[in-house]
Amino acid sequence: MKADIHPKYYPSARIICSCGNSWITGSTVPEIRTDVCSACHPYFTGEQRIVDTAGQVERFMKRLERRQSETARRELELQVRKEADDAARKARARGGDADTAAAEVYAKYNLPGAD
Repeated sequence: MKADIHPKYYPSARIICSCGNSWITGSTVPEIRTDVCSACHPYFTGEQRIVDTAGQVERFMKRLERRQSETARRELELQVRKEADDAARKARARGGDADTAAAEVYAKYNLPGAD
């Protein structure tokens, strides 16, 4: 082996998990910290557990809620538009004002009128 090119080897390096479990192994660093080990990993424990170290789950849930609310809003707008079109068609058939009938439907749902 060449001298002074290899890192220092620690034969009793300590591995420490976030669950509190620790053990000794050989490594080039004296201490290693980890988030999950065989004592707390869901595969080995059989538990359903979400490990969220960077807020990824929370960001995903916010994004999912936003998409679901946007979808619900779009569905409501489509429903209101269809109802307003039906009201306008019926008003025209009776000889009434189609714009007023459509505006009443939009007002019932507190939405701005058709553009």
